[in-house]
Amino acid sequence: MNIRSLTRGDGVVIGAAVLLFIASFFDMFSIDGLPDSYDLPSLWSSGGVLLGVVLAGIIGAALIVVSRGLPQPPKVVGLDLAPFGVAFTVFAAWSALGNVFDPAGGGDNMGGSSSVSAGAGLILALLATLVMAGAAVATPLVPALQTPLLPAPTPPAPQPYGAQPSGGYGYPGAQQPQYGGQPPYAGQPQQPQAQAPAPQPAQPAGDFSPFWFAVPVPRPLFAEDGSPAPIAELAPGTWYLAVEQNGPALVAQTQDGRRGVLRDTSGIQRG
Repeated sequence: MNIRSLTRGDGVVIGAAVLLFIASFFDMFSIDGLPDSYDLPSLWSSGGVLLGVVLAGIIGAALIVVSRGLPQPPKVVGLDLAPFGVAFTVFAAWSALGNVFDPAGGGDNMGGSSSVSAGAGLILALLATLVMAGAAVATPLVPALQTPLLPAPTPPAPQPYGAQPSGGYGYPGAQQPQYGGQPPYAGQPQQPQAQAPAPQPAQPAGDFSPFWFAVPVPRPLFAEDGSPAPIAELAPGTWYLAVEQNGPALVAQTQDGRRGVLRDTSGIQRG
């Protein structure tokens, strides 16, 4: 589930659902003159309120969030889940409104006490379902509610492909073996190493300065005589040296000293 596809309107729906769940544990009634120590029932004690307000609202919010977060949400009778979720939230708000007006469920019309009124649980449930239904209906219509809930992640600072520790072969600016030479074998005395040619300052038009580069994907290296068969393959994660410009192509040198033409230079990373 991709939470970055959720909108601010979906965030309001989720927050209202959390508030509705919390409200379900509060008192359903408020009775005048009743001692504070008396334990009144919560919304979970009434089947009608539990099904018609609490569960209907939470199920509606879940359907809306799932329909938004899944790449291909399932359908019911050929319809998306979102309309069902909106309908559930509107029904929950309507049911909560009715229960606030008549918390005793008609019991006060049969000689019961007229001092019974809606408790904190019913009032909070009404507020939560009204906010939930309003956000569910308004999100497709109000651009401000369609803004992504989470900001897009900040891309990391660009790094050269396959950057290696200083001194590793193919690292721009590090000491390198002579072009075409091999690194010394273990036990052999170290010989003075030739410094890799560093890019020169800007040259007049038409001049070329060697530079290090890396490829984003494997790229074939062709012979300089124009043969169609590649002589090597440049791999991401390694630095290569561009030694000449050949029209739109580059003449590159591999670690083992082979030279060839890199015809596809799109997307290369300069060192």
